[in-house]
Amino acid sequence: MRLRKYVPWIVTILLLSLLWLPVSVRALTNPPPTLGATASTFAVLGASTVTNTGPTIVQGNLGVSPGSSVTGFPPGVVSGAIFTTTNSLAATAQGEANAASINAGQQPCDVTLTGQDLGGLAPLTPKVYCFASTATLTGQLTLDGTGDPNGIFIFKIGTALDATPGSRVVLINVNPCNIFWQVGSAATLDTTASFAGNILAGTSITLLTGASSNGGLFALTGAVTLQSNNVQTCSAPIAAPTSTATSTSVPSNTPTSTATSTSVPSNTPTSTATSSATSTATPTSSVTGTSVPSNTPTNTPVLAALRVLQSIKLSHYGALTSGGQPDYCSRCTLTDPKYANHP
Repeated sequence: MRLRKYVPWIVTILLLSLLWLPVSVRALTNPPPTLGATASTFAVLGASTVTNTGPTIVQGNLGVSPGSSVTGFPPGVVSGAIFTTTNSLAATAQGEANAASINAGQQPCDVTLTGQDLGGLAPLTPKVYCFASTATLTGQLTLDGTGDPNGIFIFKIGTALDATPGSRVVLINVNPCNIFWQVGSAATLDTTASFAGNILAGTSITLLTGASSNGGLFALTGAVTLQSNNVQTCSAPIAAPTSTATSTSVPSNTPTSTATSTSVPSNTPTSTATSSATSTATPTSSVTGTSVPSNTPTNTPVLAALRVLQSIKLSHYGALTSGGQPDYCSRCTLTDPKYANHP
């Protein structure tokens, strides 16, 4: 009988549990997009062609499918492999990229940003952001994971994505692999723009001179055009690429040559002027300069001895004065008339 008073509470708990269960199940039916095991290894993937001009650096695989034309490598450098045939991994990667784009497009919008510039917004947190038409980035966009490095950012853009010259995406505790830019048509990163996240463009992707991307470029039906850029997969380390490391090794040799040049002065005391006269004129001149003050203490004992002899002679002359009494004169000199006739 005592349990009757707890029946309303028990029923309420059961109802809340039933209400929560469908919510959890619904969340699992629409998981966030992923690139897939193959597509995630591609930094650049075009559908028709991939063209490049200038010393572009691609960290990851590069491919084209169903097309087969890749030009501009070299002078461009690819750290991974280049796939151009329809039966290669490029075809598999295109399928995975298309699946990720479809998944992103099916995600419900959390925030609508149509008509707003991405660069004029406060830091964004993991959500689904939607643009009915073109999305523009001017200046800086900050994405903040708010303590969750696994947070997902999805940008659903109806038509084009344009990143203006010098614009950039800054990440705070965010994994660039968890950023998806689902673009309805073309994406353009203008000169020196610095981007982050995977771009899934419905048609083409163009990077102008100096633009960079920390995330894959996937043109689903068109071409990828590069111009002296730096592109890497989102999972690639942010360290300098291979060719950059080669160029940076030149400054690393500078300390070695410096050590060689510093060893020359250390040899100077052994070989004196013979080995250093040709290339180390500065140490030679410095020795000459230091020898001048070193002569001053050498002449000092001679002067002191002369002064002592002078004082002894003056004392001797003082003893020859009248009465046999010494006449000491501390201010007298040998030129004094009083002693002029003494031998």
